[in-house]
Amino acid sequence: MKSSSIIVSVIVGVVVLLTAWILGNAYRYKFKSTQTITVNGNAKKDFESDLVKWNATFSRKNFELSAASAQLATDRDLVRDFLVQQGIKVGEIRFEAVNIAKDFEYHTDGKGNGYNTFSGYTLSQTVSVESKDLNKVDNASREISTLISKGIELSSSTPNYYYSKLEDLKLELISQASKNAHQRADNIAKESNAGLGSLVKADLGIFQITGQNDNEEYSSGGAFNTTSRKKTANITVKASFLSN
Repeated sequence: MKSSSIIVSVIVGVVVLLTAWILGNAYRYKFKSTQTITVNGNAKKDFESDLVKWNATFSRKNFELSAASAQLATDRDLVRDFLVQQGIKVGEIRFEAVNIAKDFEYHTDGKGNGYNTFSGYTLSQTVSVESKDLNKVDNASREISTLISKGIELSSSTPNYYYSKLEDLKLELISQASKNAHQRADNIAKESNAGLGSLVKADLGIFQITGQNDNEEYSSGGAFNTTSRKKTANITVKASFLSN
């Protein structure tokens, strides 16, 4: 009986030691496998817009609606002729619907009572241009004020610039930012005498477009500059890699 008890005790001891060894190695493996290196990869690129959108609004006022309409039609022809002379194609010119407003003037009589009187109709129309010939539209937007000397009441907006291959640019920068993140993580691993494992997580940052040399601040919702012809696109990728 005594020898049997000793054998049982030895077996129990061996089992305890074996269990402790297995749990210890499992813990070390778990600890090791959960070690990660997290970095932010970045990519940016300067580019120039290849599409411009611009508009101007002109108006006429008259007591007679038909007279105001006729004057606006004459102005419309002058505006179209001017743009064509600037080298803009007819197909790139679009006239929006005419807006009609009744105007009133407020008065007070000798007793202080207020009343309105009809002061005429104001008709306005917007002309918009969308073109890939940025230089011609830029010149037209600056020179169109010369039509004011012909009696046209006109206000011009600032041209807005866009890039037609924006999705391709995004994909290019995402690829570059991902490579940059992997390179940074690999450098950290080497400096720590460790190896870099597989990617476990990646989060894409906000895509930002700012004007070149404009010192614009990034926006939490993503900046999208349309006023600068030359722009800079920027994107970040936050990536986590296993370390072994």
